[in-house]
Amino acid sequence: MRAVVITKHGDPSVLNVVEVDKPTPKRDEILVKVRATSLNRADLMQRMGFYPDPFPGAHEIPGLEFAGTVEACGGSAKKWNLGDQVMGIVSGGAYAEYLVVPEMQAISVPNNIALPNAAAIPEVFMTAWDALVCQANLQAGQWALVHAGASGVGTAAIQICKAIGAYVVVTCSAGKRDACLALGADLAIDYKTQDFVEVVMQATHGKGVSAVLDVIGGDYLNRNVAALALKGSIVQVGLMGGGSTAFNIGALMPKRARLIGTVLRPRPVEEKIALTQRFIGEMMELFEVGKLRPVIDRRFGLDQISEAHSFMESNANTGKIVIDVC
Repeated sequence: MRAVVITKHGDPSVLNVVEVDKPTPKRDEILVKVRATSLNRADLMQRMGFYPDPFPGAHEIPGLEFAGTVEACGGSAKKWNLGDQVMGIVSGGAYAEYLVVPEMQAISVPNNIALPNAAAIPEVFMTAWDALVCQANLQAGQWALVHAGASGVGTAAIQICKAIGAYVVVTCSAGKRDACLALGADLAIDYKTQDFVEVVMQATHGKGVSAVLDVIGGDYLNRNVAALALKGSIVQVGLMGGGSTAFNIGALMPKRARLIGTVLRPRPVEEKIALTQRFIGEMMELFEVGKLRPVIDRRFGLDQISEAHSFMESNANTGKIVIDVC
């Protein structure tokens, strides 16, 4: 099969499409013929050597999500039939024509979503939902602050907030404000010219937000605390702005607030399966009725993977960057 392999760590030119062996499913796994995958920031970090290869071996193949069809089933895998359309998250290996995944970690593609577009759903929607709903316990009528609102996670978070009846304010660049507002954001703040703390406090009449979803980190942390409501939660899912900063713990304490660090990729298979099954039960119907949908900026072919990585590094995208594999 054809797959993208990291030959050494570095810039996008280290990504090469080569022939590798097709994987074989274990007893509880399915073999998926991958129709499409999508880029995530973790892919860029892995390419540069900041994320270890989750499957050390002959080839290092990145890729955290997929959409495709069931090609074969392990001996005890009975949930899926050959040809079923599925999507899901994996720890790596999705930049390839085939992958294996535990059968309970796969999700049926919604009937109203084209298979190639479904690759833009799993990682960002599960990340945003897990952070805002499962961990921050965001409720209808409450306010959320989402940074990088035009990113893949951001565009998913906006839709999730509106679907559960919450208000959402996002930060983004000036050129992406209209896109965020069109998705349902109640307010879109130009982070270069506006103080998001000031805008949040005005919008919430001084109460602050119940949940912050932050992919930036760095010096945003203290400002996130300032924008937080009593008993609110900050969920840190990324560090695009850096992982170290001076932090005033004293500002967090009187708000009786929570600072939660979370990652999805390194979780044990059992936790990923549990999260997947809960996501299916609570969120998939919202795709079926059109309240949630993937937001795709542009597509690249597998042979254009270096170009796709360069495009993501430019921060020009609104929503997901999809790679058509087969």
